[in-house]
Amino acid sequence: MTHTEIEITAELVRDLLRDQHPDLADHPVRLGARGWDNQLWRVGEDLAVRLPWATSSADALLRKEHNWLPALAPGLPLPVPVPQRLGKPSERFPRPWIVTTWVAGTPADRAPATRAAEAADSLAAFLTALHRPAPDGAPAGRDRGGPLTDHAEGFARSLASATESGLISDPDAVRAVWEDAVAAPAWAGPATWLHGDLHPANVLTSDGTFCGVIDFGDLCAGDPACDLAAAWLLLPDGAADRFHDAYRPAPDPATLRRARGWAVLKALVCISVGDAGDHGRPGGKPTWGPPGHASLRRLTAALGSPASEK
Repeated sequence: MTHTEIEITAELVRDLLRDQHPDLADHPVRLGARGWDNQLWRVGEDLAVRLPWATSSADALLRKEHNWLPALAPGLPLPVPVPQRLGKPSERFPRPWIVTTWVAGTPADRAPATRAAEAADSLAAFLTALHRPAPDGAPAGRDRGGPLTDHAEGFARSLASATESGLISDPDAVRAVWEDAVAAPAWAGPATWLHGDLHPANVLTSDGTFCGVIDFGDLCAGDPACDLAAAWLLLPDGAADRFHDAYRPAPDPATLRRARGWAVLKALVCISVGDAGDHGRPGGKPTWGPPGHASLRRLTAALGSPASEK
């Protein structure tokens, strides 16, 4: 990953708005967040500007959100950042950018959900609404929503790294969850819409439950198990069963097994970015480690294994 050579400042954002969307140029501009792919700058109280700053793929992801998310957003029961306008590459900033609605809340890596029943019901309602059959032409996932076997090397590498760093004390328990997931029957249903990146920094909380979902750059069509992994990453202990009972259609055993595999992958990424100091990624934060550890503990316990992480 490489950062853009152009320093992104409030002045630059105002200049871009003045050039292409002058009716927004007089609103106050302030930094909202810096993520892996984009920077987010608040514009007034209700809008935000997202500009790619790290990965070359971010340009296509922003365009994808602009093309697809406005049609999906009205059917979702939680607020999401709805693209309003598309900024064109220019001499000031040679990459596309978008203006979206602002979604209030605190990322769940900093303020985890604490009201288990409400959070489980909220997450289930959101994913039930999102996981509709995707139309022909829907974007394919970069590496989301496909077979878990495509990630075998990445899993082995991540597990070895975390074990060598002393972050996981019982890798065999984690490996057992993964191997069970890989052995599960493949998804035989229609490709459904997926968020694709439901980790704790992309889900917002307020008053102990979920209040918004952000960053749809990995929006794609595929196996819903990819998103169902969020039950172990986002919910308090003991809430996953309530989530599975509320989600519709009820996930079959094979889908739950694959979902646990996706949760293991995402948990290892959280641990890598948080505890292992993988801060070459611009969005890396120490707050990602705790939800990764908690997820592995829940997953290994679900298979009857002892807790495996520190």
